[in-house]
Amino acid sequence: LRSAQAQLIDLDDTRNQLEHAIAMLIGKAPAQFSLPALPPAAASDSAIDANAARLQGSLPQIPVGLPSELLERRPDIANAERLAAAANANIGVARAAYFPTLTLSASGGYNSLAFANLFNTPSRVWSLGSALAESLFDGGARSARNDAAVAAYDAAVAQYKQTVLGGLQEVEDKLSTLRVLDQESTVQAQAVQSAQLAERLAMRQYEAGTVTYLSVVTTQAASLTNQRNAVTLLGRQLVASVALIKATGGGWQAGRDAP
Repeated sequence: LRSAQAQLIDLDDTRNQLEHAIAMLIGKAPAQFSLPALPPAAASDSAIDANAARLQGSLPQIPVGLPSELLERRPDIANAERLAAAANANIGVARAAYFPTLTLSASGGYNSLAFANLFNTPSRVWSLGSALAESLFDGGARSARNDAAVAAYDAAVAQYKQTVLGGLQEVEDKLSTLRVLDQESTVQAQAVQSAQLAERLAMRQYEAGTVTYLSVVTTQAASLTNQRNAVTLLGRQLVASVALIKATGGGWQAGRDAP
């Protein structure tokens, strides 16, 4: 009994820390937020089953199929997609340097203000010719910049693909985890029922005088352990559900931020 009481005190500390974390998530000071605990279960199995059903009902219902378009709402995937688009645009900027903008001005060798004489000034032709050659024949600098832009684009696309694949892996991992935990919780619920039955039988045997109270304590300890394992499994299911919501970018209903 004292061991169980010590465990309860330790769990109370963990609960307080988690309660403070919830307060931070909703934008409240920890001292201004409290989450009411479930009422303590009575000795009857019906009360225990009612509390278990209440906790189980808080699990979100996951549809049979999740569309991959949900991943587009993930910030990391959206960021990687925009980086790839920007890298693609930079290729066009680098290649545009092969077609310099020619501005006819006095610096080009033209001294008259009459537009009609622009095409009749041989001196301007020679000056523009050298300026154009300087723009195009630059020792391969523009070609190198174009190659660099293409390489940056390839890297951005590879990172984008890797980010999408990582998102798909997270979704598959959480779906697989939830499926396994659902099967495990079903078996664990049967173990809880068996432990509770053994506890009742031991108590009746003790009341009949056929066994010592040590048998009752042993079955009670086994029952408590199985119930705690069931609650731990439920906690893992809740965590995996939240992780799945996060992995899908906020839920599995298009156009909504939460399931």
